[in-house]
Amino acid sequence: MSENGKIILDIVSNANNHPTAEDIYQQVHAEGKKMSMATVYNNLNMLANEGLIRRLTVDGKSEHYDNTTRHDHLVCGVCGRISDLMLDDMSAQLERACGIKLKSYDLKLIYVCEQCRNTAGKLSAQSG
Repeated sequence: MSENGKIILDIVSNANNHPTAEDIYQQVHAEGKKMSMATVYNNLNMLANEGLIRRLTVDGKSEHYDNTTRHDHLVCGVCGRISDLMLDDMSAQLERACGIKLKSYDLKLIYVCEQCRNTAGKLSAQSG
């Protein structure tokens, strides 16, 4: 793995905010390192394809990246905010239900976060 790949893997592995490529690019530069945006994207793709990081997609939003520790996600369907969700591993249950052997699974629950619910409530109160 290249030095740039190691830098990006370290950033994603230690992040608690599901960074985007832009977030990672900014952090690399904030740490005084030089790296192009193309290099960030190329390394993120390589790391995700090798299973060293997870790629999280949210409809209409930039891709986010995460570590590979077994966990699931809550995703706000309004603002796209991603939160970790720690549930028991459901691999055996899913394998029984589907009748197949799973390599892995990625559970993403879509909801409306409290901030978006509060904003929607304020907006409807103002329009009423």
